[in-house]
Amino acid sequence: MVAALLVLGTVAVAAAWGRAVRRGASVWRTLAPLLVALGALALATGRVRGAAGVEEGRAIGVGLAGGLGSYAATRVILGLVGPRWPALAAHARAAYARGAALPRWAAVAVSAALVAPGEELFFRGLLLPELERALGRGVGAATLAWVVAVVANAPSGNVAIVAAAAVGGALWVALAVWSGGVLAPIVCHALWTGLMLAAPPPVPEAGAGGAS
Repeated sequence: MVAALLVLGTVAVAAAWGRAVRRGASVWRTLAPLLVALGALALATGRVRGAAGVEEGRAIGVGLAGGLGSYAATRVILGLVGPRWPALAAHARAAYARGAALPRWAAVAVSAALVAPGEELFFRGLLLPELERALGRGVGAATLAWVVAVVANAPSGNVAIVAAAAVGGALWVALAVWSGGVLAPIVCHALWTGLMLAAPPPVPEAGAGGAS
């Protein structure tokens, strides 16, 4: 039952991205409700752990630090790489445009309180532990969990979104492995997402200050 949920849920995320791209649909009507539902289903299995390996307060603190650090790093990377990588800059702007259907305050609230936690509950809260049960706790299970989440986001066709899934996903998997649960990744992901929407990093125009 859990295995079927993981397979079907991952396929559904990829399909939702594909549908959003083909039809130009808002992510708030396609992906967001799906991730919230998958997070709820993950919780309903009773297999999701908060922080089995560390104290909850420590998990929250490290998650907050990770969220702030990853937001700062994202601003720096976009500022340095954006002018030299036209696709990244253009796709970052497109990603913000795709989510512009909601007022900023609503986008921040929904993403940080519902969507990011839903994604973490499913991919890092349920998928990762199930892979660890099957493959053993180690690099193999963590790497596979990371790959699955990146592949699920690949149909977005957006370099910025896939890069965020890859780089951010590596951090969220690492936090889940370190803490033995999903609390730290949820805090980190929710804070990063909230900051990215509340105070978006400036995205330089392609070719500004570097080669096009």
